[in-house]
Order: sequence, then structure tokens, then C-alpha cells
Amino acid sequence: MDFVYPGWAFMMHFAWAFCTTTLETVSVMSQQLVKDVKEPDHGHVRKIPLQALIAILAIIGMVVSAVMYLPPFRHLQVKQFPAFSLPLLVVLVVGGVPLVYQLILNLFKGIFGSDMLAGISIVASLFLHQYLAGVLVVLMLSGGQALEEYATGNASSVLKALAKRMPNTATIVVGHGLKEIPLPQVKVGDVVAVFPHALCPVDGTVLSGHGTMDESYLTGEPYKVSKAPGTTVLSGSINGEAALNIRCDKPAEDSRYSKIMQVMRDSEEKKPRMRRLADKLGAAYTPLALAIAVMAWALSGEPLRFLAVLVAATPCPLLIAIPISIIGSISLAARMGIIIKDPSVLENISSCRVAIFDKTGTLTYGRPKLTEVIPAANHEGNEVLALVSSLEHYSKHPLASAIMEAAAEASVPTYEAEAVSEVPGNGLRASIKGSAIHVTGRKQLLEQHPTLASQLPPAAAGMECIVMIEDKVGGTLRFRDEPRPDGAKFIEHLSPKHGVSRVMLVSGDREEEVQHLAAQVGIKEVYASQSPEQKLELVRRETANLPTVFLGDGINDAPALTAATVGIAFGNNSEITGEAADAVILDSSLAKVDVLLHIGKRMKMIAMQSAVGGIFLSLTAMVLAALGHVTPVEGAIAQEVIDVMAVVNALRAALPPKQLSDYGQQ
Repeated sequence: MDFVYPGWAFMMHFAWAFCTTTLETVSVMSQQLVKDVKEPDHGHVRKIPLQALIAILAIIGMVVSAVMYLPPFRHLQVKQFPAFSLPLLVVLVVGGVPLVYQLILNLFKGIFGSDMLAGISIVASLFLHQYLAGVLVVLMLSGGQALEEYATGNASSVLKALAKRMPNTATIVVGHGLKEIPLPQVKVGDVVAVFPHALCPVDGTVLSGHGTMDESYLTGEPYKVSKAPGTTVLSGSINGEAALNIRCDKPAEDSRYSKIMQVMRDSEEKKPRMRRLADKLGAAYTPLALAIAVMAWALSGEPLRFLAVLVAATPCPLLIAIPISIIGSISLAARMGIIIKDPSVLENISSCRVAIFDKTGTLTYGRPKLTEVIPAANHEGNEVLALVSSLEHYSKHPLASAIMEAAAEASVPTYEAEAVSEVPGNGLRASIKGSAIHVTGRKQLLEQHPTLASQLPPAAAGMECIVMIEDKVGGTLRFRDEPRPDGAKFIEHLSPKHGVSRVMLVSGDREEEVQHLAAQVGIKEVYASQSPEQKLELVRRETANLPTVFLGDGINDAPALTAATVGIAFGNNSEITGEAADAVILDSSLAKVDVLLHIGKRMKMIAMQSAVGGIFLSLTAMVLAALGHVTPVEGAIAQEVIDVMAVVNALRAALPPKQLSDYGQQ
């Protein structure tokens, strides 16, 4: 067959390729190349994925071919073979053969989808001399595979982030000096020095020093925990202002932090692969296209009709339109402050029927707030608040900022404090307006003065501090993690607007705190005091029954984020949580979660319009080709027109609609 390829069709082919697929493929490939070439992996340079190399080869081949098509090279021939088609032929042989070989292997494994039809189209393009069309299919196939490999590769980066966060060495006390040794060499019984703001490298017990540590990554509680001799510390905790000496109680490989890494690894290995939209449509489209092609050949006796049908059936609406709608939606989400880590989240989020929330930082702001001042007899609430806030100006206690914020809101006066002293474990003392003021905890106070129990209000959930004025109870201050004011409305919104049938609250916080928040926001299924392992098991169990979306913000949420059908992280404070999640809400807003839900739903609608509409038009062209009314070249051109229509529709996904959220419109 003579090579026939109209110039206008060639240029349309090329322009379309670069205006659509090349943009997203180059973006992903460049990120992958930089990451794979520059990042050492256990001392070795990582190999560039074959799919990435083939996609880049296809782009280079089209560029060279386009240059050779321009005057004065257009009419050059090699043995009556157009010179501008040579780069395309090289791409088809060098890049197409490995892809077709992999598809054949998949066929023997029982994996059959739209990419199989793409492989047949690559082979058919050689017989049709439609080299550019074949190269375009090579680009689509390799680019799509590389994109998916890049996205799914994020899970392993979570383990790298976990390992990177943990120090490689520890400083142990030897005699009167310090010695830095590799973390695995720390033995049980060694005294480890933990410096201010450093991460604690091992599980242990404080021997000397007084301060606080942030353990929220594990416990889920938003408060820093006071540390004094005899208290336990957890590996990975962030130390406060004071240096501590701790006794190592467990080897590094048995520490709590290592256990979380193991849970994360287990979660990554067992997460089921969701069937993609293109796979679902291709499972029906591919056999139908092959059946029409075979029947056309069998009934007419003309093999040319078989080739014409296959060219018209090239599944570019599946291989191109769906990725473009996804990329456009990722761009739209980014403009709304939502980072999509895994493109499949946009396909899956609208089908999630179970919503699982972490408490701290998700339905709450993750910071304590003064909720109640209970004055004792002969004292006023504002009087007690003014005295305490005047004293807390000199404190670094985690609740000090909450007290001062409440005092500012109440516009209470501030007094000068004298003889200020703070002994960890024994509270804060000073003299204000000639009165001795002592701020301490209920437990510490009753240990020293058990007879004062009758003067205290009943214990309640949350945190509290007791204010002593002249050695008498002056008042009680109570604190809670500040809930988001729109939490209840958002939970109520999920069922009627997004089809969520169940909402669960899962937290590492205490039962009283979790139940209190659940009552405020209207969640009935509550699981408190959950470890990362328990969260993972619960999410995995629920995901096995229905698609789930999990929302969290702490390192302790990372395994659950990975195990859920869709994992959404709040904020950008933790590299580990961000890597584990499929999407990150940068400004920690429940309203932005609703925006993400609508972007996913809209993306799926546009992708289905492009794919199903393109398939319908392709089927029409296939029938005409089977009846002999469309030649292979005409079928290729018709397919390009169909592809352009599908792509133009898919590009709508990047354009913001007039309204992207119906949150608050019940």
C-alpha cells in the first residue's frame, strides 16, 4: 500500500498531540526524571522507568518528524520512502515493540482492557503506513502507564519520609561526657540526651530534666505532655524547650516509631488496587471493536476492512480524554488550595459511601481553648481570669496561650506579677496585687492537700487547672480542643449531597473528649483511644465492604490514609501525612473537602461524556468501515476528528464552573 497522508491531517495530528497529551506527559515525565536520577535509593541511582523513556522517545520522534516535514525536507525520500516518516517508524519499532510485548504478557495473565486494543492499533498502523497515528498511540499508552506508576509510587515515599524524619544517630551519656553513636547501637539501659526541639530517638523513661513533649503524632491529643523524672517518652516525640536525659527502655527496632513504620509498610502492601474508569469502559469496548473488525474481514473477505475498523477503533477517547480531564481537574483543585497526590482520587471519591474522620486537626483546630471559668465562693470569674492571665505571661505551659487569648477576648485587666516561679509538676506561683497565686493541676493539688477535694467542682472531660489564691481554691479553668464551628453542618451535608451512608469518628484521644465532640457534630459511630494499628484495621475492614474516605492530619493517621479508598490530609504540617494521603487540603477547611468532592464528581461526568461520546462516534465510524464506506486513511482522519472533539470536551474540566460547592445549601 502506498503511503498516503494529507499534509493538513499530519499537522492536525501533531498540533493535537502537543496541545493535549504532550503537556501532561512532559510534566509528569520531567518530575519523574528529576526524582529518579537525583534521588539515591539505598546508595544506588534509581532506574528511569521504561514507560517514561518510551514516552520521551515518542515526543522526540514527533518533533523530528515535524521538522523534516517542513520545506525543504518535505519531499526527501529514502528508497521512495518519505524521510519525515523515518523518525516515526523508529519510534514504532523501538518503543512500540516493548509495549506490545508487555500487552501480550498481560493477555496471558488474563488482564484485558482498552490498552490491548491500543497494542493491536500499533501493529495495524505499521501495515496501514499510519506511522504518526501509531506513534501517538505509543505516546498515549506509555504516558498513561508512566503517570499511573508515578502516582502509585507515592506510597513507598511515605516510608522514606518516616525514615527521614527519624534521626540516624543518638547522643548517649558516657561518664561526664556525651557520645554520638548510630541509632541501632543504642542499648537498653543507655542514657540518651534529648536536646531542645529535637526528636526523641528511642522509647524510654525520663531520668533528669523537666519540660514538655509533643506526642500528638501518636496519641492524636492536641496538647503537649509534661515530662519529669519517672515519666515515659515515645520515640518520634518532639522535645520542648528543656533538655532531657532518658533511659532507653527498648531497642530502636522495637520502638513505637518503628512499629508505626511497620504498620505503614503493611498498609501499603495490602491496599487493593481500584479498577480505573478506562479499564471498566475498555473491558466492554475492546472485545466489541475486535468482533466488528473480525466480522468485517470474515464477511467481506477483505483484510483491508479489518485494518480500517481497527484504525477507527483506536481508543484515544479512553487513553487521552480521561487523563486530560483528570489533569484539568488536578489543575482546578490546585487553584482552590487542594493538592491531588494520586489522580485516581478524582475517579473514586464520588463513589465513597463511608466517611471516617480523625478528631484532632480535622473536626477540631488541634489547639486547646478555654471553655469555662468556675470561680469559687467570694470570687468573680473575670477576677480569676485576670489573675491567671497576668501570671501566664511568664509561662511556657501549653495552656498559657489559651488563657491569654480568653483574657484578651474578655478584656480583663493585666497586673504586675512578682516572685514568679515555675516548677514542672508543681505548677506556677507568683505574687499579684499582694496575694499569693498558685496555678496547678487537680491531681497535684490533691496529692498535697487531699482535704481540698470538697472545694473543687466535679471532674469533667478535657483539661483543667486549679487556681489557688492565698492557699485557698479560687477557681477552676476548663479547656477543650476547639471544634470547627461548621463541623455539624458539614456532617449533615454529606448524606443528602454526596450519598455518604455512614459517618465515623476514629481518634487516639480519650473517650470523654471524643464522645463530647461526636455529640456536637452529630456522629453516632465513635471509636476512641485508637492506636495507628487499630485505626488501620478499622479502615481496612470498612473499605472491604464499601468505598471509604478517611480524613486526618497526624502521622498516626498515615497508615489509615493509605488503606482507605481515598485518603485526605488536612494542612501541610507533616510531610509524612501529605505523602500518605491521596489529596491534601492546604488550609484545613471542611468547605474545601466539599469542593474536592464536587471536583471529583464533575471530573467523572466530563470524562464519561468524552469517553462514552467518543466511543459512540468511533463505533459509528467502525460500522461504516466494516461496510466498506470508509478506507483506513479516512478512518484514521475520522478518528482524529473524534479525538479532538473528545479532548476539547475534556479540557472543560480545567475551567472553574459558576458554582463548585453546594455546602450550606441544604
